[in-house]
Amino acid sequence: MNQKDVSQKELLFKEDYQEANRRWDAFWAGDMIDRPIVCVTAPKPVASDDEPYADHYYNRIHDDLDHLAVGVLGNHARRHYGGEAIPSAFLSFGCDEIAAFCGGELKFHLDSVETNWSVPFVDAWEKHLPLQIDDANPLWQRMLRYCRIMAETCRGKIELNPIDLHTNLDLLLAVRGGQDLCLDLIDQPEMIDLAMVSARQVFAKVWRETRLAADLPLQSGATLQCDFSCMISTEMFRRWALPALEEEAETVGRVRYHWDGPGALTHTDDLIHSKGLYLLSYVVGAGNGSHADFVELFQKIQAGGKAVEVHGDIDMIKWMHPQLDPRLVTYNTWAPSQQACDDLLQWFVQHT
Repeated sequence: MNQKDVSQKELLFKEDYQEANRRWDAFWAGDMIDRPIVCVTAPKPVASDDEPYADHYYNRIHDDLDHLAVGVLGNHARRHYGGEAIPSAFLSFGCDEIAAFCGGELKFHLDSVETNWSVPFVDAWEKHLPLQIDDANPLWQRMLRYCRIMAETCRGKIELNPIDLHTNLDLLLAVRGGQDLCLDLIDQPEMIDLAMVSARQVFAKVWRETRLAADLPLQSGATLQCDFSCMISTEMFRRWALPALEEEAETVGRVRYHWDGPGALTHTDDLIHSKGLYLLSYVVGAGNGSHADFVELFQKIQAGGKAVEVHGDIDMIKWMHPQLDPRLVTYNTWAPSQQACDDLLQWFVQHT
């Protein structure tokens, strides 16, 4: 998803880069050109039998960074990016990486190198506040090197997406643990107030220094989130999460809000009325159907002036299209070929 105004005229793996940016600019202004935003990708025929580079968290933490950057570029050469799909690399070591920058330890399960978690280390808030990043932290230093190398290697070829910003209450969750944090919200809310002050300061540092290292524009746009919101009341969300999210949104510019799971739906009205959280990306969760089952929710969001992100196959998004405001939606799908991508884009022009 393109999230920023870009002065660059060309992108190696996106021939219609400027046209895609023109359409994204219209979307972020609450408008459209002749169809909604459609991000559709397809495989390209490849002459080589080489396997794609395994771009996952474990390799990002342990592989040689120059080798990693070249491998990531090679992966993008294998795909066609149709419509407003933008080839981009995700600068992240894992969802709890910021907790690790603050003193936690990232752990992998032997059977999965594609996910990890940070071991909670706060046993009492008064011993660990303020939360802060040690500039000598090896993982933090690797992140900054990773950003610089990717910026140099990928310039003019693909975009870079900012790191995974599990900050605000999600940062407190990672350093404290879910059960203890839930009890703290009730038993010592004033201590959580103090912890949130430092969490917001950590966000500011992470955003500033990774943005500079990756050579991203001042307001680059980013994905924000508070997965812990599914475990708290609306009153708690309004006291601790929402003000921090709105502050983060003001800093990053164009915002996609990662809204995770049915438990977080209790905060629907607050998200619709929030400042800066413009594109709401609802994740239905395993066993809860698809986005086609949430048309009424998406209509409510759009009626409140916010945009929605829809994921699904081609038949599903075609079915949903007449039921949604085309100015306030992004469709994300896949196709078997470049011709199928082009046909889909033309269908949207004809049916909008």
